[in-house]
Amino acid sequence: MDALSLQQMTETRSASITELVKKYGSQLLRFINSKVAKAEDAEDILQEVWFQTSRLTNLNELENVGAWLYSVTRNKIIDSYRKKKTESLEDFVYRDKDGELNVKDILLADDSKDPEIAMFQDLFWEELMKALDELPDKQKRVYVQNELEDKTLQQIADEEGENIKTIISRKSYAVKHLRKRMQRLYHDLKN
Repeated sequence: MDALSLQQMTETRSASITELVKKYGSQLLRFINSKVAKAEDAEDILQEVWFQTSRLTNLNELENVGAWLYSVTRNKIIDSYRKKKTESLEDFVYRDKDGELNVKDILLADDSKDPEIAMFQDLFWEELMKALDELPDKQKRVYVQNELEDKTLQQIADEEGENIKTIISRKSYAVKHLRKRMQRLYHDLKN
């Protein structure tokens, strides 16, 4: 195969992928948005779908490209649910009379203005610290660094010399424990 035919194949392949993005891009994004909570997650999933599509060598041999794209998209959504079990405080959301408010908003609110919020903040931080103390040291350290010190999981993995999956797993176990321990307090907030 000469350089010219290889270049033609590459150009044809790029044109095919571009056409697929034009034809299916908005449909797939709406589909993903209906299945995930955050727009950023939907965009990340769609990007993974297009990346996988770009790596496919037999794109022209697919009988039903649309069905294949939706199948890949469903699998990427499922994968994201499996990985996502590392929720943050921002996932604790309730609706108030003005719209949506999350627990992190309350914890970081200026407590000098509302004594009820100040009391809740004190109680929450006290319970959170007790629950954190119940965790194994490595899980506690990952949770604190990620949630309270705003380090990314990748930064933590690099600093600890650990695999990112190990760090994700530690965070997941910590979140599960904290959710269980903080459930009563969260329900009090909702009611």
